[in-house]
Amino acid sequence: MEKKAYCFEYTINEIDFIAQKVLELVDSKTILFKGEMGVGKTTLIKSIAKQLGFNKTLTSPTFSIVNEYEISDGFLYHFDLYRIQKTEELYDFGVEEYIHSGEWNLVEWPELLVDEIPYNYAEVQIVRLNNNLRKICIYS
Repeated sequence: MEKKAYCFEYTINEIDFIAQKVLELVDSKTILFKGEMGVGKTTLIKSIAKQLGFNKTLTSPTFSIVNEYEISDGFLYHFDLYRIQKTEELYDFGVEEYIHSGEWNLVEWPELLVDEIPYNYAEVQIVRLNNNLRKICIYS
C-alpha cells in the first residue's frame, strides 16, 4: 500500500507547528525519522514529545540507543540507531517489545529496523534546504 506524502518547508521557529502537523497527519504511533546528521530530527522529536505532554528535558539516546519517557497517555520511546551496525544488536536490547508495545516509537536512523516494524508505520524525511530552511515530507 502506497503512503500519502505531505511536504512542507519550515524554519526552526516553526518547529512546534511542524510537530503538530506530524501528529495530525500520521496514522501510526511508530514514526521513522530520516535525514542527514544535524538536520533537526532530534529537535523535531523534542517538539513532538512536548505536543504529547512531555514537559521535561528530552535528550538524544545516541549512547543509550533508546530513551523512555512517560507522557500523558502512556509512554514515548525515542530511538537513535545511528551506532547500530548489525540487526542482531537490535534484539540485544529488546527492540521488538518496544515496537510492538502500542506506545509511541520515534526512531532516528531506522534503516536496520525495517524488518521489525509493524506494517502500519509513518515516515518523516527532513532535508536541509539552507542554514535556516528545511523541507519535511511526512509519509503516512
